[in-house]
Amino acid sequence: YEVTDEHDDYIGLLYFDIFPRETKRPGAWMNTFQSQGLYKDGVKRPHVLIAASLTPSNDKTPSLLTMREAQTMFHEFGHAMHGISSQCKYKSLASPNVYWDFVELPSHIMENWIKEEEALKLFANHYKTGEAIPQDLLAKMKKAERFNKGFANIRQLSFGYMDMAWHNSEMSGNEDVSDFERKATAKCQLLPYVEGCNISCAMSHLFAGGYSAGYYSYKWAEALDADAFEKFKSDGIFNRETAMSFRDNILARGRTEHPAVLYKRFRGKDPDPNALLRRDGLI
Repeated sequence: YEVTDEHDDYIGLLYFDIFPRETKRPGAWMNTFQSQGLYKDGVKRPHVLIAASLTPSNDKTPSLLTMREAQTMFHEFGHAMHGISSQCKYKSLASPNVYWDFVELPSHIMENWIKEEEALKLFANHYKTGEAIPQDLLAKMKKAERFNKGFANIRQLSFGYMDMAWHNSEMSGNEDVSDFERKATAKCQLLPYVEGCNISCAMSHLFAGGYSAGYYSYKWAEALDADAFEKFKSDGIFNRETAMSFRDNILARGRTEHPAVLYKRFRGKDPDPNALLRRDGLI
């Protein structure tokens, strides 16, 4: 797809590769084929890919996505818009090359629209009857979103504390992994410990994939997106002025300024962590 802005000016190419095949790994992700920024022959626009392995069509039905799959597409679309919207001079500073604890804000915030009736009415119709999602079903879906949220928050915090402990401690080389883990996560322990089980030996993010000493960024991105979406909810989820401010102050600026400065310029204040607790129904 050739992507243009509100003035019909070209801003990038967007590719979709969204169904499974034998040679393709599972999961969903965004790739940048060509970063926005300065090349030998001038500043170029980005080429961005959204890849996934969604439920394909068959002889009887079109591709019918689960709610989780639809949410995943909205998530990856947020990453794609981050890359497509970049307006920087140098590739190394262009979106989405931002601080690790800021890179998930554009993707996380997009997931909010998939749960809003106003957004679902635009496309989420029954493939046979054309009917919109019934109100009672939508209400059940939104209620189910809050199930086990207290435990989920504590679980994510325990991973973050454990990650920081491994990377912040003086190691002798003789540590007992299970004992170290239990001490690092004691403040988050809710259920009885099961002897012989530990997360450290199974959780690849602790030392790989860019999340080492940065696993907290998952939860911090949720806190940012919950606070940012409160502004959209207040102004209207399709408010053009708010959307343009998010694009110009967050998506377009890459790493040219500190994320805290960019976020405050959009939001008008520092993020409120309680926004996440409000969304999860915990306060």
